[in-house]
Amino acid sequence: MFKSEYLNEIFKGVSQRNATEPEYLQAVEEFFEAMDFIVMADPKIQEHGIMERIIEPERTVKFRVTWIDDQGKIQVNRGFRVQFNSAIGPYKGGIRFHPTVNESILKFLGFEQTFKNALTGLPMGGGKGGADFDPRGKSNGEIMRFCQNFMMELYRHIGPDTDVPAGDIGVGFREVGYMYGMYKKIVNESTGVLTGKGLSYGGSLVRKEATGYGLLYFVQEMMRVYRNEDLKNKRIIISGSGKVGLYAALKARELGAKVIGLSDVNGCVHDPNGIDLDLVKELTASVPEFSTQYCEYRPNAVYNPSTLAIWDIPCDIALPCATQNELPIEGAKSLVANGCYLVCEGANMPTTIEATKYLQHHDILFAPGKAGNAGGVAVSGLEMTQNAMHYPWTYAEVDEKLAHIMKEIFNKAYDEARKYTDHRNLVIGANIAGFMRIYQAMMEQGVV
Repeated sequence: MFKSEYLNEIFKGVSQRNATEPEYLQAVEEFFEAMDFIVMADPKIQEHGIMERIIEPERTVKFRVTWIDDQGKIQVNRGFRVQFNSAIGPYKGGIRFHPTVNESILKFLGFEQTFKNALTGLPMGGGKGGADFDPRGKSNGEIMRFCQNFMMELYRHIGPDTDVPAGDIGVGFREVGYMYGMYKKIVNESTGVLTGKGLSYGGSLVRKEATGYGLLYFVQEMMRVYRNEDLKNKRIIISGSGKVGLYAALKARELGAKVIGLSDVNGCVHDPNGIDLDLVKELTASVPEFSTQYCEYRPNAVYNPSTLAIWDIPCDIALPCATQNELPIEGAKSLVANGCYLVCEGANMPTTIEATKYLQHHDILFAPGKAGNAGGVAVSGLEMTQNAMHYPWTYAEVDEKLAHIMKEIFNKAYDEARKYTDHRNLVIGANIAGFMRIYQAMMEQGVV
């Protein structure tokens, strides 16, 4: 599988130990493919067991969450926190509330987060957490009680210099607020232990927009370097219309592009005249999904109940921003056939390995989520800094720092890709750039 026998032997072992964790194994496989370019040239990596250590979480916490629903019935969920790597700073990564949450998904997310955080240049390690709790259909009181009981266990494992969680799927300002309130009550401290907080108690401006905005700043740099173009009049399709997809669409519009396709969990919409993003915001203000209602207001648009149909829309740029493995090989083939020339991941590992290789083989510019998706955690890091200083920055200041961080992430990935392989291979470049920072820290700190 890999050129390096060292990597082959490790992957065989990790596959046996984690045979029931496909998402995690997929993330390790993609990482090892990039490491193939450097491990044989640097014997210290094998000598010091760097790969064996970096693919194993430092700590995995699993706990029971009990709460009472509105009918007075006791409910039980599973909670998790995977603290993957702290070589360059406290663990940092979101909390996800979704019925699909399990150890495999959280390990893959924590593993990816480790390198994503390293790419930002900020002092943050990697972690991820969550619960198999579904906030959809729950009352505000039920969500509050669940969040409070979740934090009653989690609080003992986190802290502003230990582990700083944030939001993720199913966890927004409301959920972060409920968890922060309980943490503050338990420990009797007002600290920056969570990011993605409300502006009234230590949150940062630009945080809700950060992942989507950062994605477009990264795409803008890809277009400038590889094609000597900007985004004006480019046709863009985006999967997902939540915290990442919607703000990516809004920033794309601001930069002169035309978003012609957008999806949610109920399907996708193709509007050749450009998606009416103000209408989408209006529709999603009352319900999370817009797609089934959109065509009632825009009769020239076309609705398709299949979320995968988004990849069949002819476009210049495709931005998968929803969830893992949402862009399969069939979608990649459609994108290539319909003239797409750039794909940048706005979610965590949304493209299958097979689809990624197909896109790269057909000379499509492709950037992985650990680079393109890093805007959210970058602003979370800036929120940590503001909390530590007890001083907030303006919207313009944070946005400027975000744009600078995303440009620097591109430069790091580009430079490493050019050094080790094709300068267009940002998958290799981003993995190596993130790894090298962590590798150096691990070497300097000894075997711990």
